[in-house]
Amino acid sequence: MSDKSTQISELLSPTVQALGLELLGIEYLPAPGGATVRLYIDVQEAERETRHVNIEDCEAVSREVSAQLDVEDPITGNYTLEVSSPGVDRPLFTLAHFVRHVGESVKAVLKLPQDGRRRLLGKIVRVDGQDILLDLDGHDLLVAFDNIDKARLVPDWAALGLAPEKPGGGKKKADSNPSSAKKPAPGKKAARKPSGNKKQSNKPAASKPRAE
Repeated sequence: MSDKSTQISELLSPTVQALGLELLGIEYLPAPGGATVRLYIDVQEAERETRHVNIEDCEAVSREVSAQLDVEDPITGNYTLEVSSPGVDRPLFTLAHFVRHVGESVKAVLKLPQDGRRRLLGKIVRVDGQDILLDLDGHDLLVAFDNIDKARLVPDWAALGLAPEKPGGGKKKADSNPSSAKKPAPGKKAARKPSGNKKQSNKPAASKPRAE
């Protein structure tokens, strides 16, 4: 995460935790028309086998976080606040997230290239201290966690029962692009709460299919 994302995450994490949820991480995306602050939340680890984040969770976090941001005022200018469930292609923000998903495939973008590459696609083999060992199609690459700009899991569509069948089959692969979903699933909602001279616009965020 960027320094600003880390700052906001450390500020808001206790608030989200007080609601019985976990703040996985924050994306802070500055833009000329106003920044986007996207929070990814999940239920506590002990509950993940029995329930998932729902719209009510996102709305509760939105209300509390909006109020805190109004008071603490860590963001300059206009911004859009979004509160989201992680989805099946969940982002990985911490070393603990990589440890939790050892054996799964991940897409990563590096801050500085390694082996002449900044974009990587491979399986998480293990985490060694502050380094992550990735299997890139049979080629092992040790990547420093601090060199990872962003990373997301690559869903195993077959394991989720969502892999496409051969031509003529009736099953289609679920669209990992939430904006194309015809019927959004619960668990992801944008938030808005105008405050002072800052404008938090309501930019709807469609849901991603979710499976754990």
